[in-house]
Amino acid sequence: MTPNPLITKSIEKLDYRVTVGDVAGETGLQLQEVQQGLVGLAAEAGGHLQVSETGDITYLFPKNFRTILRSKYLRLRLQEWWDKVSGVIFYLIRISFGIILVASIILMVIAIFVIIIAAKTSSDEGNSDNRIGGGGGLSINFFPFWLGSDLFWFFSPNYYHRDEPIRRERSRRNSREQNELSFLEAIFSFLFGDGNPNRKLEERRWQEIGRVIQNNNGAVVGEQIAPYLDNISEKSWEDEDYMLPVLMQFNGVPEVTEDGSIIYYFPDLQVKADRQRKQSVESYLKENYWQFTKASSNQKILAIGLGGLNFILALMLGSLLTEEVVIQLGGLIAFVDAIYGILIGYAIGYLVIPLIRYFWIQQQNKKIAARNEKRSQRAEEFLKLAASDQTFQGKLKQAQKFASETILSEEDVAYSTEEDLTEQEAKQSDKIDEEWKRRLGL
Repeated sequence: MTPNPLITKSIEKLDYRVTVGDVAGETGLQLQEVQQGLVGLAAEAGGHLQVSETGDITYLFPKNFRTILRSKYLRLRLQEWWDKVSGVIFYLIRISFGIILVASIILMVIAIFVIIIAAKTSSDEGNSDNRIGGGGGLSINFFPFWLGSDLFWFFSPNYYHRDEPIRRERSRRNSREQNELSFLEAIFSFLFGDGNPNRKLEERRWQEIGRVIQNNNGAVVGEQIAPYLDNISEKSWEDEDYMLPVLMQFNGVPEVTEDGSIIYYFPDLQVKADRQRKQSVESYLKENYWQFTKASSNQKILAIGLGGLNFILALMLGSLLTEEVVIQLGGLIAFVDAIYGILIGYAIGYLVIPLIRYFWIQQQNKKIAARNEKRSQRAEEFLKLAASDQTFQGKLKQAQKFASETILSEEDVAYSTEEDLTEQEAKQSDKIDEEWKRRLGL
């Protein structure tokens, strides 16, 4: 069984000594999955189980447990290798669209230039010298200004920082500019965006719920959890059915108070390997809005400009590529004619895809705003009730009666797999004698 990366990261974050509740609260994973994962990791990575006098279990892992796992699991080594390789492959794919755009423009400019020069040469036979001398012919300035050594300027990750004043400004904004895209990456970002900003929304949801529960020492009311959930109907709000998935996720227990209110406590999340500071949690689950592109304003202007230029050149080239011209010139022109469908298709797609994506993003962001607003209203309602409603304040006090925090320190360990049982019994003989005397009433 390949270790769950969320569990391994949480073990490192919690200093290699954890309980099931610690990891479940940190990762948001189901308790059963966490327990199975910790047992499997302990068996494979040389971890140890520490059992307290109350029967609670703490898992202790060596600090090099990742190295141990890597040596045992070929899949982990391959995964690390693939992560590096896939990063390079995906980067090449990203920049390829920019390279194709630049190559398309260059190819079409050259083809148009060749066709026009050939047409002029053919029509001016006999007095071409006079015509050229008179300045009526085409000049090499027909090429766009960038078609020379400066072409490579576009391929620089910092092509828009060439001027010295801007370089000085960049030195004052290092942290921001580390996240800026290169020109070629910006083309891909303009075309296809930068991925789903909420691809880990469910993971975040359960992590934040787990932290809210742990921050309240394992006992909460439904109104505290509602701002992190979706699809809560009016009936579900009244009956608090929306808490059922949370109870299943963290093995929670509902409890009806004397006044008929329902509170929820989670015994497994109340047992910790070490005392932890309360973690900051957003008041409600905030979905991130879709971003059209991470490209800078200058990059977007350049991307649109080059796309428009590419489309215009494709139309011009299409009007010049007659059958007679292709047969007469052959060579490069014949090649361009053969791939003209690809060139015009890319030119159209380059402009249409971002346009379609723009309107789609507007619709998605409206839905996200509506969901965020609902969660925000629930969070505000909870704060309002907690501040001014005496009945609700009584409900919170009832919940706090079930709140507790059990810290399993090293001194509480009654048995550990680190040492032989006989040695541990010898070390704890005095404690065992006192326990027997207590049980016998001596």
